Amino acid sequence: MLSQILITTLQIVSTFYLTIVLLRFLLQLAKADFYNPISQFVVKATNPPLKPLRKIIPGLGPVDGAALVLAILVQMLAFVLILMTLNSGVPAINPITLLAWSVITVLGLIVKIYFWSVIAVVVVSWIAPGSNHPAIQLVAQITEPLMRPVRNVMPSMGGLDLSPIVVFLILNIMSVVINHMAAAAGLGSIGVAL
Repeated sequence: MLSQILITTLQIVSTFYLTIVLLRFLLQLAKADFYNPISQFVVKATNPPLKPLRKIIPGLGPVDGAALVLAILVQMLAFVLILMTLNSGVPAINPITLLAWSVITVLGLIVKIYFWSVIAVVVVSWIAPGSNHPAIQLVAQITEPLMRPVRNVMPSMGGLDLSPIVVFLILNIMSVVINHMAAAAGLGSIGVAL
């Protein structure tokens, strides 16, 4: 029972920090407002480990390579700690498998962040259109790089924006592909849900 509590705690803490790191990655990718109070929190929470990584891993335009590598490293560390808890010691795991598990999990979390962000944007557009809340503005900025290409392709439907439906379909397809990748990599064997 104690090991299950420890594993659950490790998963919650690592997923929370991993989400913050991936938000940093997505905020830079979307060129979001970094003066937003939520952006400032994300920057302050991720700067200590990112500063040394940036000296080694450069960014490529809007893609923050250091944040992506940090996310994978955080997930790898979480897997090692979970496996140590399960095996009561240092696990004997192939580093390539560990890397594959981490990359798949990070991709899955990115898809989840986008999925819930699109839901939030749709719900807010019905309940409080034109809201100036910092969180709502940030979520809209994060989803815009996904929504804009779909809006550009879809014909106008008399003021009705159907692009979220297409984006949901794409995200669900990606989620199915990632789940199959996780199953093929044996990720379900340690009890991690994507």
